[in-house]
Amino acid sequence: MNKKKILYKILAALVLILMINTIGNLFFYRFDITQDQRYTLSTQTKEIVKNIDQPILVEVYLKGNFPSEFKRLQIETIQILEELQAFNSNLVIKFIDPLPIADELIHNGLTPSRLTAQENGSVSESIIFPWAVIHYKNRYELVSLLKNNFSGDSDNQLQQSIQNLEFAFAEGFQKLTSEKSKKIAVLRGNGELDDLYLADFLQQLGEQYHLAPFTLDSVSNNPIKTLQQLSNFDLTIIAKPTQKFTEEEKYTLDQYLMKGGKTLWLVDQVQAELDSLMITGESPIVARDLNLTDMLFAYGVRINYNVVQDLYSSKITLATGNIGNQPQYNQFLWNYFPLIMPKNNHVINKNTEAVQLKFPSSIDTLSNLIKKTVLLESSSLSKIDGVPTMVSLESILNKPNPENFKGNTKIFGILLEGNFESAYKNRVQPFKTLNFKTESILTKMIVIADGDVIANQIHQGKPLPLGQDKWTNSFYGNKAFLLNAVNYLLDDDGLISIRNKTLEIKLLDKEKAYAERTFWKIFNIIVPLFLLSIIALIVFIYRKKKFQSQ
Repeated sequence: MNKKKILYKILAALVLILMINTIGNLFFYRFDITQDQRYTLSTQTKEIVKNIDQPILVEVYLKGNFPSEFKRLQIETIQILEELQAFNSNLVIKFIDPLPIADELIHNGLTPSRLTAQENGSVSESIIFPWAVIHYKNRYELVSLLKNNFSGDSDNQLQQSIQNLEFAFAEGFQKLTSEKSKKIAVLRGNGELDDLYLADFLQQLGEQYHLAPFTLDSVSNNPIKTLQQLSNFDLTIIAKPTQKFTEEEKYTLDQYLMKGGKTLWLVDQVQAELDSLMITGESPIVARDLNLTDMLFAYGVRINYNVVQDLYSSKITLATGNIGNQPQYNQFLWNYFPLIMPKNNHVINKNTEAVQLKFPSSIDTLSNLIKKTVLLESSSLSKIDGVPTMVSLESILNKPNPENFKGNTKIFGILLEGNFESAYKNRVQPFKTLNFKTESILTKMIVIADGDVIANQIHQGKPLPLGQDKWTNSFYGNKAFLLNAVNYLLDDDGLISIRNKTLEIKLLDKEKAYAERTFWKIFNIIVPLFLLSIIALIVFIYRKKKFQSQ
C-alpha cells in the first residue's frame, strides 16, 4: 500500500469523525437503559426546566465523607442534576463541602441531619447537610434532599429521598421561574382552625398559589356581592368548622360549586378534643351539628355521626411517672387515631406515607351520577362507635379483642367529580340571584371526615411541619396527601406526577453481607486471577501451535 492511499484513509477517517461530532451536536440524545427509567426526566419536569432562560445556580451541600449507603444520595443527586443540565445548559451546578461553613448554613435555615449507618458490623454516626440552594435572579429557594419518613428506617428513607429528587428540584425551579395564577380562599367565620394550626400547609401552598382568607359573614347583608367575590377563587378550603352554617352561607357555597368552584371539605362531624382528655383522663364524644348533612347528601355523600376505631393506628404520648422532678413519657397505640395506608388507586394518594387521622367519622356514599373515588379508608380491623359516647385513657391498658374489630373498611376521604346537582333544586332559595344554577359545570370536590388531618402541631409557640409528631418524632404523609389533593383539584397535575414517580432501588442486605464478607473477599481475589490464568494459558497454547506450524 503506497503512502498516498494511507494518507487518503487518514483524511477520510478524520472527516468521518468530524461529521459524527457535528451530527452529534445537532441531534442530541441520551439513552436510559435502566428498568425503571430513573434517569429519564418526566415531561412535566422538562416543561419546567425549559422555561429557564437565564443562568440558574444550584449549590449542593453533599460534598465530603459520610456513610457509604448515603453516598448513593450524593451520586443520584449528581446524576439527576447532570440530566437536567444536559436538557438546559443554563443550569450551573456547584458542590460545596458544608463543614467549614456549618454555622452559616444553620443560621440560614439549613438544618443538619444526624445519620446512623451500619458498616462492617459496627454502627457509625455522621452529620450531613442534605440541602441544595437554587439561585435565580435575585431570589433563592431551599431544596431538602433527605426526605423525612414515617418508619424511621434509614434504607426506606434513602429510597424515598432518591425517588423525591426530581420532584424536589422541579418544584424549586417552578417556584422561582413560574408566576402564580390560581387563587385559593381559606374560609373563615364558622369556627375554622386558627392560622397557627394551618401555618405550615398554607405556607407551602402560598409558594404555588395566591391565598386569601374569606369570610361568609357578609352574606347576611350583601349575599350577591359575597357570592361574586367567592366566585373569583378557584378553590375554597374549609378546615374544621365548629359553628353551624346558615342557609344563606350554604347556598353561597352551593352556587359557588355550580359555577365550577372546587372545594376541599375537612369536617369533624363529632366533637372530641384531646386537651380535655389529657387533663381529666376521659372525655365525651358528642355530635357536632354543622347543618351540612342535607347539602353533602345532595352531592352524593353523608358524613355519619360516629367515631371509628382502628387497630392499625398511630400512638399517643402519655406521662407515666416521674424520675426526680422530670415526668417520664411513653407511647401507646391509640385506636381513635387511625393510620391510613395509601390505596395507590389515584394520583392523589399514590406513593404517599401513611396519613394520620384523629377521631374520624365514617362516610357513606349515595347513588347518583357523580364519580366517586375513595382516597382514605380504614383497615378491615376497625369498628364504629355511635355518639354520644365516653372515651377514657384507661382503655389503653385493656388489650383490644380483634374479634370486635372485624368488619368492612370505612371510608374517611373521598373525591367527587362530575356535574353536581344543586342542593337547592326544587327548594326555596335563601336569597335571589340573577343566574341561579340547578346543575354545575364539570367540577370536583374532596370530602374528608376529619378536620385535624390538616392541622400541624405547635412546639414552643411555633408551628411544626404538618405531619410531624413532636412526641414521637414520626413523620406522616398528611402534607403530601393534601398537597396532591389541592394540585389535583386545581388541575395542576404536573407536580403530582413528578412527586409520585417510583424508582426501584436495590438495597444491600447488610447482615448477609457482613456474615459472608470473608467468602466474597476471597472470591473477588481468586476468581479474576483464575480467569486471567485461563486466558493466558489459551493464548500460550495458541501462539505455540501457530509458531510450530511455521
